[in-house]
Amino acid sequence: MKKSIFTAIALALFTISISSCREKTTAEKVGDAVEESVEEVTDEIDDATKK
Repeated sequence: MKKSIFTAIALALFTISISSCREKTTAEKVGDAVEESVEEVTDEIDDATKK
Protein backbone atom coordinates (compact mmCIF):
# COMPACT_ATOMS: atom_id res chain seq x y z
CA MET A 1 0.00 0.00 0.00
CA LYS A 2 2.75 2.47 0.95
CA LYS A 3 4.68 1.59 -2.17
CA SER A 4 1.73 2.36 -4.43
CA ILE A 5 1.11 5.70 -2.67
CA PHE A 6 4.79 6.59 -3.02
CA THR A 7 4.70 5.65 -6.71
CA ALA A 8 1.58 7.77 -7.29
CA ILE A 9 3.16 10.77 -5.56
CA ALA A 10 6.39 10.37 -7.52
CA LEU A 11 4.46 10.13 -10.79
CA ALA A 12 2.43 13.24 -9.95
CA LEU A 13 5.56 15.24 -9.11
CA PHE A 14 7.24 14.09 -12.32
CA THR A 15 4.20 15.11 -14.38
CA ILE A 16 4.06 18.53 -12.74
CA SER A 17 7.75 19.14 -13.30
CA ILE A 18 7.46 18.29 -17.00
CA SER A 19 4.43 20.49 -17.56
CA SER A 20 5.98 23.46 -15.74
CA CYS A 21 9.06 23.43 -17.98
CA ARG A 22 7.14 23.97 -21.21
CA GLU A 23 7.37 27.11 -23.29
CA LYS A 24 4.76 29.79 -22.89
CA THR A 25 1.81 29.74 -25.24
CA THR A 26 0.87 32.75 -27.32
CA ALA A 27 -1.99 33.55 -24.94
CA GLU A 28 0.38 33.51 -21.97
CA LYS A 29 2.80 35.81 -23.80
CA VAL A 30 -0.04 38.22 -24.63
CA GLY A 31 -1.21 38.13 -21.03
CA ASP A 32 2.28 38.96 -19.80
CA ALA A 33 2.52 41.85 -22.26
CA VAL A 34 -0.84 43.22 -21.11
CA GLU A 35 0.19 42.99 -17.47
CA GLU A 36 3.43 44.85 -18.18
CA SER A 37 1.56 47.55 -20.10
CA VAL A 38 -0.92 48.03 -17.27
CA GLU A 39 1.92 48.34 -14.76
CA GLU A 40 3.69 50.92 -16.95
CA VAL A 41 0.53 52.98 -17.39
CA THR A 42 -0.20 52.81 -13.66
CA ASP A 43 3.32 53.99 -12.89
CA GLU A 44 3.01 56.87 -15.35
CA ILE A 45 -0.33 57.91 -13.84
CA ASP A 46 1.14 57.79 -10.35
CA ASP A 47 4.10 59.89 -11.47
CA ALA A 48 1.84 62.43 -13.19
CA THR A 49 -0.44 62.83 -10.17
CA LYS A 50 2.45 63.36 -7.76
CA LYS A 51 3.57 66.55 -9.52
